[in-house]
Formats: sequence, C-alpha cells, structure tokens
Amino acid sequence: MEKQLDRLPLLLKMTAPGFTVSAFILLLHVSFVANYPSGKVTKSCHGMIPEHGHTPQYHPVHHISVSQVTFRPGDQIKVALSGPPFKGFLLEARDAENLSGPPVGSFTLIDSHVSQLLTCEDVQGSAVSHRSPSKKTEIKVYWDAPSSAPNHIIFLATVVEKYKIYWVKIPGPIISQPNVLPFTTPEATIAPMPTVPSVSHLTRSFSASACGNKKFCIRSPLNCDPEKERACVFLSFTRDDQSVMVEMSGPSKGYLSFAFSHDRWMGDDDAYVCILEDQIVHIQPSHLTGRSHPIMDSGDPLEHMAWRLADGVMQCSFRRNITLPGVKNRFDLNASYYIFIADGAATDGRIHKHSQQPLITYEKYTVTGDPKNIGGSRSLLLLKVHGALMFVAWMTIVSVGVLIARFFKPVWSKALFGDAAWFQVHRTLMLTTSALTFIAFLLPFIYRGGWNWHAGYHPYLGFLVMVLALLQLVLAAFRPPLHDPRRKMFNWTHWSMGTAARIIAVAAMFLGMDLPGLNLPGPWKTYAMIGFVAWHVGTEIILEIHAYRLSRKVEILDDDRIQILQSFTAAEAEGYVFKKVVLAIYVCGNLTFLTMFLSAINRL
Repeated sequence: MEKQLDRLPLLLKMTAPGFTVSAFILLLHVSFVANYPSGKVTKSCHGMIPEHGHTPQYHPVHHISVSQVTFRPGDQIKVALSGPPFKGFLLEARDAENLSGPPVGSFTLIDSHVSQLLTCEDVQGSAVSHRSPSKKTEIKVYWDAPSSAPNHIIFLATVVEKYKIYWVKIPGPIISQPNVLPFTTPEATIAPMPTVPSVSHLTRSFSASACGNKKFCIRSPLNCDPEKERACVFLSFTRDDQSVMVEMSGPSKGYLSFAFSHDRWMGDDDAYVCILEDQIVHIQPSHLTGRSHPIMDSGDPLEHMAWRLADGVMQCSFRRNITLPGVKNRFDLNASYYIFIADGAATDGRIHKHSQQPLITYEKYTVTGDPKNIGGSRSLLLLKVHGALMFVAWMTIVSVGVLIARFFKPVWSKALFGDAAWFQVHRTLMLTTSALTFIAFLLPFIYRGGWNWHAGYHPYLGFLVMVLALLQLVLAAFRPPLHDPRRKMFNWTHWSMGTAARIIAVAAMFLGMDLPGLNLPGPWKTYAMIGFVAWHVGTEIILEIHAYRLSRKVEILDDDRIQILQSFTAAEAEGYVFKKVVLAIYVCGNLTFLTMFLSAINRL
C-alpha cells in the first residue's frame, strides 16, 4: 500500500497516457472505514481516506490553486480548493518527494464557519477539514511555511460530494523554494488491473430443509421458513471441504448483517454486511472496533457472491475459506463465537444504526462443526427478567395493594395474625413490590457493569422509583398510632409518595419498552400501556363513586335508630359485594394486560 502511495507524484503528469489507469488502480487499492459529518477526521490524516466503505472516484472534478509557486520559510501562501458543490474535504501539504510522509507546515483559517484546523502527527493546524456537511463550492485558507520546509511542497485534497462519491488525494500545484533543482517525476508505470469479485443474482429463495442436517442454521422465529415467511430472519452456514457457504435472509429496506463475536458486546468482531443501494445489494466484509460504524474491508476473501430482492426481503450469499491466514480481521471459523444478526436503514450506501437490538445466539457456536438448528434473542436474559419483574411489581402487585388499602378497609377489617386482614394483605403486597423493584433495579447494573449512560431518562426514573419505594418502607416502619396527632400527616405523606412512585414507574415503563435492551415490537405496546392506565384509573373512579353514593344513602335513611342500623347493615353488605365484584373484574383485566407484556418479553 505504501509503495502505491509513493507513486502518487505520477498523478501530476496529467497528460501522461497512463494517468487514468494508474489513478484508477491506486484508488481501487484504498481500504475503507465510517464518516464524520462534523469534519473531525483526525483518524484519516495519514491516508486521507474517507471512512465510507465505497470505491473512490478517479476523475477529479475539483482543483487546488495557490497564490504563488515559490516560497521561503515563514511565507504565508493562500490556497483555494474549488469545484462543484461538495460536503466534506481534507486538505494537507506534503513533501512532494515523500507523499507518504507527515503533513508539512500549518494552516491559518480564513473562514472559520466552514472550515476547521486539525492536529495531525501531533502538529496543530497541519490539516484543514469541513466544519459541517453543508454544501460548499470553494474553500480558502493560508498555508504557513515552516522553517524546516522541504524543497518542494504539494497540496493534496480529499473531497466528498456525498457519502458514496468522493475523491482521494487530488493533487494540487507544486510550490518550490527558490534556487533549488526543478521537481521531476519518474516515468509512469502501469500496474496490473485488480481482480474484481463477481456478483450474481439469486433466482430463488433459500431453503431451510437442510437445517440441522447439512446446514448450521440460525432462525428467528425459531424454525421459520425463509421460502414462505416474509418476516423470517435466516442465517445458514454449509461447510464444503475447507470453505463455508453463507446464506442470509430477512426483511430489510437498507441492510442485513451478521458478525462473529467473542462476547455479547459489540466490538472487535468479524462482520459481514449486505447493503442495498440503487436496487443493488453490495456484499462487504467489515470489522467492528466498538459501538460505532463497521469499518469496511476488502471483499477479496469472499467468493461466489449473489443476492436477491423480493417483496421487501433481502437475501445474499457468499463463500469464504474457513481459515484466512494473513487476512486481517477475519476470524478462524473452526473456533466458537457468539453470532449477531442486525438490520437497519441505509442511505447512499451508508448504513445507519440497527433499527432494533441485534439477534444474538444464546451461547457460542462453531458454525463449521455439527449442523444445528438454533435460535437467538434480541434481549439478554438479565434485561428480560428486569422488565418482567418491573411489570409484575408496578403493573399488578402495587395496583392491587393500593385498591385494597383505599377501598377495602371495612370489607376485610377482621384481625389476621394480630392486624386487620386488609392491612396484612396491603403490607405483604407492598413489601413484595419493594423486593422485586430492588432485584430488578440491580440487574441492569450486573449486565452493564455500571450505570447505563445511553438509556435516556429511563434509569433516572427507575432510580427515583427505587428511592421512593425504600422511603415508603422506612416511613411505614414509623407509622404513628391511629389516634396520634401525627397520623394525618403520615397518611398524606404516605399517599403522596406512593402516588408519585406509581406515576414515575408508569413513565419509566413507557420509556423502557422502547430501549434497545428490551424494545418490545409493534405499536400495540403503547396502546396496551395506555389501556392499563385507563383500566386502573377507571376502576378507582368507579369505587370512589360507589363509596360516595353509599355514604349519601346512609345519610338519608329514616331517623329511627333501629331502621338506620338495619338499613345501614343491608347497604353495607350490598356495598361489600359490589366492591368484591369490581376487584375481581379489575384483577382479571390487570392480569390480562400483564400477560400481554410478559408474553411479548418471553418472545424476544
């Protein structure tokens, strides 16, 4: 690679017959990596290569001009980059006799609103890049010649028109110090054309009939059929001597990808991406270096690539050797790995963050071993248990406990183990809620190894719920006697904190349902949660109205004492039956909502 970059002075011979071919060959050998709309492209300082994962253009349409062609150390020379509208750029000055060397000198900005200085090779201001992806047609800066400048300087620019269209190291004029020998370039030599992997079109859908027999298959839902089910996510590996045939299928409007990983975390993984662009699917090996865009690699290790698009389903296949010694970032498929499958949107060949949590196998597998038929989950067990416990605690247990304390004191007033039955039930339910909340609160910390800073407001609301639940326990432990003057203040404080905890818990559940770690599918979850809130509030309203009507009924009874007692007893008995019926209906409805959410979590 470095030898090819050293030949870049050949580009200066614009009239040489070998210019077009030489430039084409050079740029085809460029490796790729993600883009930086903000212009913070320090990682690209050396190679000046955009991290886009596409083949650069090889006919420059932008040009560089300078205010003078000779310079002395300390001079300031105006440099302009102009041409058709472009979004991004990287401008550097290099030693014309050593293009692979570090940038030379430093720049001074003329318009800091459209350009910014970069620190390359520990030299501040040694390169200039865009400040934003807004379109521009001309950039002007000053280049400050250093005291140790080489005899000849060339300005190089990488220009990005849009994500998939860019030019690398466009050569500009050479400026020289006075009284030095003129700069000359060696004769052009034409490198052999590289071999471009062929890509064919699949004529039919993949078959799952050999899964577990000849193919190692991963399917979601488990045992789905990619030939018949549009929503089927399918990945298979078929060993053939020293190579593996890979087939991947699933619904996608942008890209499908899978990766081999040593753990359940994104980073340091061997990944493969099928990207839809202009109704054509490009198959690209890549690797991951953290929770960022995959870095696209050369497609040379892949053979027999093919693809198909039909009814919103993307399918792609390729063959690769089981071991690829000497090929960087490609894993040995004789080893065991977790396997990730992800999909998402793509624009102009640039992939965006996956639209949902990746499907991850439950354990490590060796895809070249015995054929298996397995599934995976888009949510890890700890996060699924976290969600399930919170739903059980704050959708059902606490709701029933609140209704019993508010409306069933006279219904279950008889003593049970020393206290009124309603109080014993209420206390048991609330203690259970606090215990489940504490356990559920710890699970994400165990999974993440600390606080999750990428989960928005959800963890903060969860923390508030946890604090309020614990404070309720402490407050209840110091509950004043029934006729104590402080009892009224206790009742209002206890009610206020409990109500606040319930409201915040519902908000946390609303937000948690859409987090990548759980991400319950479909819009139904929002309507179901709204339905649960309406169901509970409606039940409380009905019981409040009933309690009010019952009290009014007692007030208008006849003045005769015996008649009052008899009527009150009858009205009271009638009211108790009504409350029990309402509670039974409420619990059935509540459990229906709870079952919907627990079932959805179980299917993740």
